[in-house]
Amino acid sequence: MPRPCCPRKVGFVPGVTYFKPAGVPLRVLEEVVVALDELEALRLADLEAMYQEQAAARMNISRPTFARVVEAARRKVADALIHGKALRLEGGPVHPAAVSPPPGSGRGCGRHGRGWQDGRKERNGG
Repeated sequence: MPRPCCPRKVGFVPGVTYFKPAGVPLRVLEEVVVALDELEALRLADLEAMYQEQAAARMNISRPTFARVVEAARRKVADALIHGKALRLEGGPVHPAAVSPPPGSGRGCGRHGRGWQDGRKERNGG
């Protein structure tokens, strides 16, 4: 049996939960789920241009684990862009204390980073 996943530190929670191709209803699209730890890895590696060693330390994971997480995230985003799928941002093995809720949500992230989106699905058409 594999070792249980360590909670990862995430510096933010996105204010939106879906991205989709314009002009196509969400209900007819396949979706790709990007976990919050994968999104954080993308943010640190690609947006903040951090070295993997620094980014891994920030997320409280090893450098090889960071490399696997960011590779999975890039593959998912590429799949969604190339094949016209919706991207859903949620969950993952994140440390709840390390996550701040999106502006205006008025509550914490809940277990595994999922609770922050419960009230947002109606507004996002999900």
